[in-house]
Amino acid sequence: MHANAHADRIDDRSLRHARLGHWILWLMWVLLIGYAIGLFASFGPVFTGSLSLITAGLPALLCWAAALRAERGRTQLILVSAAMTAFTLGSTYYLLAGAATLSFPSPADIGYTLFYPLILAGLAVLVHRQRGEIPRSVLVDGAIGSLGAASVLAVLLSPVIASAGVWPPSPAALVSASYPLLDLLLVSVITGIAAARGLDVGRRWALLVLGLLIFAATDAVYAFQVSAGTYTFGEPLDAGWALGLTLIAVWAWDLARPGVTARRPLSGVWTLAVPGAATIAGMAVLVLGTQVKISTGAVLLAGVTLVLGTVRTQLASRQIGRMADLHRQASTDDLTGLPNRRALYAEASAHLMPGDGHRSALLLLDIDRFKEVNDSLGHDVGDLLLVQAGSRLFDQRRPGDLLARLGGDEFALLIQDAGHDEAVAAAVRLRAVLARPFTLEGIAIESNVSIGIALFPDQGDTLKVLLRKADMAMYKAKSSRSGHHVFVCSDDDHGDSRLRMMEDLRGALAMDELVLHYQPKIELATGHVHGVEALVRWQHPSRGLLPPDVFLTLAEDVGLMRDLTRIVLGKALDQAAVWRAQGTPLTVAVNMSPSTLIESDLPARIAAMIQVRGLSAADLMLEITEEFLMEDRARARDILIRLRESGIRIAVDDFGTGYSSLAYLRDLPIDELKLDKSFVFPMADDARAAALVASIIALAHSLGVRMVAEGVEDAVAYAELTRYGCDEAQGFHMSRPLPAAALDAWLAARHAPAATR
Repeated sequence: MHANAHADRIDDRSLRHARLGHWILWLMWVLLIGYAIGLFASFGPVFTGSLSLITAGLPALLCWAAALRAERGRTQLILVSAAMTAFTLGSTYYLLAGAATLSFPSPADIGYTLFYPLILAGLAVLVHRQRGEIPRSVLVDGAIGSLGAASVLAVLLSPVIASAGVWPPSPAALVSASYPLLDLLLVSVITGIAAARGLDVGRRWALLVLGLLIFAATDAVYAFQVSAGTYTFGEPLDAGWALGLTLIAVWAWDLARPGVTARRPLSGVWTLAVPGAATIAGMAVLVLGTQVKISTGAVLLAGVTLVLGTVRTQLASRQIGRMADLHRQASTDDLTGLPNRRALYAEASAHLMPGDGHRSALLLLDIDRFKEVNDSLGHDVGDLLLVQAGSRLFDQRRPGDLLARLGGDEFALLIQDAGHDEAVAAAVRLRAVLARPFTLEGIAIESNVSIGIALFPDQGDTLKVLLRKADMAMYKAKSSRSGHHVFVCSDDDHGDSRLRMMEDLRGALAMDELVLHYQPKIELATGHVHGVEALVRWQHPSRGLLPPDVFLTLAEDVGLMRDLTRIVLGKALDQAAVWRAQGTPLTVAVNMSPSTLIESDLPARIAAMIQVRGLSAADLMLEITEEFLMEDRARARDILIRLRESGIRIAVDDFGTGYSSLAYLRDLPIDELKLDKSFVFPMADDARAAALVASIIALAHSLGVRMVAEGVEDAVAYAELTRYGCDEAQGFHMSRPLPAAALDAWLAARHAPAATR
């Protein structure tokens, strides 16, 4: 309640300030009109003198009201108010001391002169709050404008200066000449600031500039009249100062309005117009000096203006160069130097013109097995592969073709004047070029690309559509291992079926449609079964039982893997609890996706799931991939150590596939290696393959790691693995993955109950 009351008091005070300001604003304009009428109609010194004081005081009062009203930027408004007050005090002294008899210059000129630095200080604060520091180009623009105006002014005021009879001029001539000089300085600075991009000096900045211009014109006429001895107080000229003050006050009042959205006051053209006009003015002064005699000061000012104009030209040239560099960087791939996706979109529109009769083809290229190279040999080697591949593609580019790196290991090539046959021929040629081995830091790497092709205008008339269809075709080429594929309408059906599958999978997680099958792991030395691997299946309501390769990649792509893994872990641990209660405890191994292993709370969540079921950590083993271990060694070590601290054992699945480093066996807490079936299959027919398997088993044992062989399909492989000392094996030779009830029956039929741990 106290806070609300305080806020209400603030609102009431702001409302009173707003009402006061509006009254002052209207009264100021009414009295200004009356003052101007009085001056032109010669109502007399008493009437015009009184209104002169009021028309000078009301703008100052309105500025102070604006300062009180302002929600932000109050400092600059206080400085502007102080400037207006200084001018008002000067006018008050001038009138009360006797305008007709007062000597010149007088103490009143102190107030008049203080007006200028205070206004400049207010503008400096205003700009500083927005930029923190005024840009060098703005400072140079302001200096050029000021000096150019000063050089012109020095020529125009030469009669005033000459009236002093000597150089330097008399104090009276100097003071009278200083006023228009200071006014033009303000005008040039405010124009330069307002022209700078991103700066805002109020929505009605033009009122400030106009007010200062009127001030400058009034001061210039005043200087001439003082020089000629013709100035008389109470003449129409005096209305110029009152009007200038009023316009500045209106600008200040508008600047303080709450909730006002700033807008950029001047277009970028003015950033060149201000220094350009001033430089031309300085040059004109120098040319004039060759024809007639002008003051030395005017020549010096014009010369400095030209020097600064040259500096500004150099700054502008550098800025243009920087902008060109930024544009080039924004449209160039940093790694390969090829155009990037942004550049492709910018250039493609000129090549894809529906109705012009031209045909084009978009080839989308994806490097095969790039991730394996990156993970096994490091990102530096992967980058070298991208650079060399990009260079080879660039050499194959025809004039008019557009080549770009889209990101990752994807490149796009837009071929002109190409139909189906030309596009296929280009794809074959590019694959042949990229099939040659790459030498990367002394290592020969063989790689290739999968290419998807979309045709313009038959399959799309915009780059966005062509990219989407070429992407579908590229994945078709990957899945079929054909190397290249031209988009056909049936390819798009996959997109629709993928969307349907995604929605079905979301429903499967919610409706408990996932089931687990278990494949036993046989201890080769004894024939006992100590553990099983849990393998997920999807009992689809219309498509039947689906294997994991149908939906796991989709779950990963759409962000469902975390929920899916949680469900699988829960079901596997539930079954482990059932087996323990039956007196046949089995360790359950669960495959973990790399995306779920990076979750910082994973060890704690798994430990809680084990504890709530009354199990021990020995009842669970997590199977991870080499991909996870190679992706981020430090992070993998942290996660695995925390899992091991909870008592959970770790197995590396599909060991030996891809490009891997054996260093992680030394550095990471691994309990078990699962030898990939690609090593097991050829053992019977390939002595080298058998020797390699024996060596891997010996290596694992030397590091204190158990070895499990996957994909054991026959008795020969079973016997060989037993002879090599492999610890466990699983495969169709022993048992396919089975539902829990079927596995119980299988165990009973073997007459080999699970050994007690």
